[in-house]
Amino acid sequence: MSYSSEEVRVWLSKCAARMIASSAELNALDAKLGDGDLGATLEKCGELMQVAMTDHRDTPSDHFKACAMACSRASGSSFGTLMAVAFMTIAKETVGRDKIEACEVVDYIDTVNKALLSRGRSNLGDKTALDSLEAIRAEIAARGVSTNLHEIAHQAAVKAIKDFRGLPNKIGRARMFADKSIGLEDPGMVAVLRIIGPALSE
Repeated sequence: MSYSSEEVRVWLSKCAARMIASSAELNALDAKLGDGDLGATLEKCGELMQVAMTDHRDTPSDHFKACAMACSRASGSSFGTLMAVAFMTIAKETVGRDKIEACEVVDYIDTVNKALLSRGRSNLGDKTALDSLEAIRAEIAARGVSTNLHEIAHQAAVKAIKDFRGLPNKIGRARMFADKSIGLEDPGMVAVLRIIGPALSE
């Protein structure tokens, strides 16, 4: 199974729309542990991504690069920067390709996560969005690529939030309220789930 440049463009446009729609929820979650602007950050990123995705570019790499530039223009916040790094990383990984093979998704996620861990100076287990990405990577690797790749990613993201809810945040502003963060959902992890979108059955 493979994804054409147009399919990637449409998927990124839908992700952008979901980022915008989840703004209020993510602001409220972030206000409990941070600055309360995560939703606003993703909303601005999403708006600029939507504009960028109106152009029908030649390759998936072109679309990812456009999204990276959109996120870098949208905000100087840490999450916006990580979004830009993630998109630019996968843009470099897919350069020169006219389509993306589903079997390569696991490797792409792994490469992106390593880049984000390095940039953010964080570790897996810190209770961040990167733990959600790792959970998705591991679940896809374990179950194999199939036509319900979206469903696998959704389920893994939901489970990651549940698994980490009872743990403290260990990085970012939330680390200063480690005890308070126990029992709360990490806003970044919820953001990953919202970007993925609802289960097909919802």
